[in-house]
Amino acid sequence: MTTIPVTTWSLEQTAPTDLLPSDAPQGDVRVVRAEVPSPEFSRFLYTAVGGDVRWTDRLAWTYARWLEHLERPGVETWVAYESGTPAGYAELAGGDDGTVEIEYFGLIPAFRGRRIGGHLLSYATARAWDLATRRPELPPTKRVWLHTCSKDGEHAMDNYQRRGFRLFDTKVETETEVSAPGPWPGAFPS
Repeated sequence: MTTIPVTTWSLEQTAPTDLLPSDAPQGDVRVVRAEVPSPEFSRFLYTAVGGDVRWTDRLAWTYARWLEHLERPGVETWVAYESGTPAGYAELAGGDDGTVEIEYFGLIPAFRGRRIGGHLLSYATARAWDLATRRPELPPTKRVWLHTCSKDGEHAMDNYQRRGFRLFDTKVETETEVSAPGPWPGAFPS
């Protein structure tokens, strides 16, 4: 079994004014909240976005586990669409301490490099900052944070920093190397 070193960087914003929004991309790009918890849709987004960067931690989740997660107070899924087609998503998870984590964020490979990522991250971060307006059971947001790692896309860290996120922690761990599961073999554009 082969192991690889994986660096994980944690980044944060501590005030809404930290957000440096990107310009909206050209064309018909919209970001919409998936308001009905749907394990099928969330698993689709997870595998389509994370398959080539080896997101595997949720692959074994059952339908019931997905539903339990999506129904938690403070969990929201925001989906970017280009001309009606899902292009990527951000999953927010608000806590009772005023912290909101952007747990998952990314684009389906075919939509990368089209300026959608900066727009989606800007939009999702703004929604993290105003989460308590939609979820009155949660306190106002005091901090928004996320993490990225050396397995993520080459532009991930740059996008986060251009949106105003600041590095607050770095860890290097060894992981067992796994092949990219993808939504199915051959799904990625060459």
